[in-house]
Amino acid sequence: MTQQQKISLIACADCPLRQMDVFLPFSGDDLRFMQDFKTGEMQAEPGTQLFIEGAKSAHLFTVLSGMGVRYKTLENGRRQVIGFVLPGDLVGLQAGVMGEMRHSVEATTAMRLCVFNRSRLFELYQNQPDRAFDLTFLAAVEEHFLGDALTTVGQRGAIEKIAWSLHRFYTRSQAVGLAKGLRCPLPYRQQDLADALGLSLVHTNKTLRRLKDLGLAEWSNNVLQINDLEGLAELGLVEITEPVPRPLI
Repeated sequence: MTQQQKISLIACADCPLRQMDVFLPFSGDDLRFMQDFKTGEMQAEPGTQLFIEGAKSAHLFTVLSGMGVRYKTLENGRRQVIGFVLPGDLVGLQAGVMGEMRHSVEATTAMRLCVFNRSRLFELYQNQPDRAFDLTFLAAVEEHFLGDALTTVGQRGAIEKIAWSLHRFYTRSQAVGLAKGLRCPLPYRQQDLADALGLSLVHTNKTLRRLKDLGLAEWSNNVLQINDLEGLAELGLVEITEPVPRPLI
């Protein structure tokens, strides 16, 4: 894991993520507790291993900026991407509760993270029941997403899988202020998407070209351009719903 660097800290009261509608508001007590609970901030360069599968960690992080990837590795080296990390996401909860990580987390871009001490996690349950419930809520959201992802890998066809994934990337990016119009950053490799969806790299590349030819979406130079959001959702069998406001730790 990268070492913590000295940087100018952002006070919780001034956190840019708190201004976004997708996150639930903080009370005054929440702000005071979180400012005390936060131990610092950290910069991570692209490629930094924030967590390694099977390792213990003294910290949890909330992503202030930047993007990353979660994955598991088989003994033969094959990899399953299990999620993509965006601003506002909490990472390291597995290690905080279970003692060690059951998957790895790697920075894809430069990242800035709020740092929390794992040893103080139980304080939330002792002294801040609302914050403790927020952790439970976030764990439930993650479980719900993994159910959607498993359904996608098992039941959607290749073009449906990629349409679903690109739609989800865009809507998640839009919720945290990364989208500009119908464009958003997508700084991953096609191999990352293939590893997430159980597809070969060749099949992924051909399917992305087909989506472009259909006039739905195109991905190049780390940017996703949506040309027909409704059409992409229809092809990906996406149920359109309003984003549910979620807690920010």
